[in-house]
Amino acid sequence: MPLTPLDIHNKEFTRGFRGYDEDEVNEFLDQVIKDYEAVLREKKELFERVTDLDEKLDHFKNIEETLNKSILVAQEAAEEVRRSAQKEAQLIVKEAEKNADRIINDSLAKSRKVMMDMEELKKQASVYKMRFKMLIEAQLEMLQSDDWNEVTEEEEVYAERT
Repeated sequence: MPLTPLDIHNKEFTRGFRGYDEDEVNEFLDQVIKDYEAVLREKKELFERVTDLDEKLDHFKNIEETLNKSILVAQEAAEEVRRSAQKEAQLIVKEAEKNADRIINDSLAKSRKVMMDMEELKKQASVYKMRFKMLIEAQLEMLQSDDWNEVTEEEEVYAERT
């Protein structure tokens, strides 16, 4: 068990013939007591400081652990957001490709229909032209026929009679 300042103070030495000078021993012991008390006070203060620092260290370790967990959660959340954004981007691209294919197919179908309509109109125009030509030729033939001359002569005779 460690000595206390009181133990040092109360220590009695046996006296022998021609022993130590009592005043000198007492002065020395008083100095030892003062120094020992100072050491004990310093030890107590240091113990309290160590205890306080240990508590702070535990607190900061808890904060560090919490921050590390928060960082991990944030990283996982960021990774999840990145994956979701990537999936969404892929879906948007696929949808855009489908829309582009649909638009192209619709345009091709419309283009084919326009081409077919145009061909049909060309045929109709050709038929119309041929019929109109035949009509004109028939009318020309009729004008050049002898029957037309007879009609005009009859009109002249009729006009003269009236």
